[in-house]
Amino acid sequence: MEEVVLVDKDDNVIGTSEKMAAHQSGQLHRAFSIFIFNSKGEMLLQQRAMHKYHSGGLWTNACCSHPRPEEPTIDAANRRLTEELGMKTDLSFLFTFTYEAEFENGLIEHELDHVFVGNSDIMPVLNTDEAINYKYLTVENLIQDVKVKPENYTFWFRKIYEKVINNYNL
Repeated sequence: MEEVVLVDKDDNVIGTSEKMAAHQSGQLHRAFSIFIFNSKGEMLLQQRAMHKYHSGGLWTNACCSHPRPEEPTIDAANRRLTEELGMKTDLSFLFTFTYEAEFENGLIEHELDHVFVGNSDIMPVLNTDEAINYKYLTVENLIQDVKVKPENYTFWFRKIYEKVINNYNL
């Protein structure tokens, strides 16, 4: 059983919950999102596997997940980057944000998300249980594509990608 860390609005731990139960009830829980840029300043995007419990087939940042109970968020980020994309790089904390979104299947994402960034020219080795494709896009092409086809991108990605770009020295 996979558990998530329940938190209050200030990121203080208030308990744990089974992951799907937290997403069914909309409980605020800790998460993280990783953004990777290559040496050309292009952002790495992954296309989520079609069978994911929500947002299957949509494009998003390099990696997202939840830390396990008692697991430091940076350790969880490094673990999942390796598990999902076969990559290792130094990650730097950028900011946190909170979002809530209800999906067509009734699940609710209510997350206090820790955003990390890193640089790498390593080509991903996809774990196809998590991602079915990847691509690197220039910042200019990414901004244009999200404006033209926002439905191709995850809710949380659309909410924060410009803040990441604006707060990270490419």
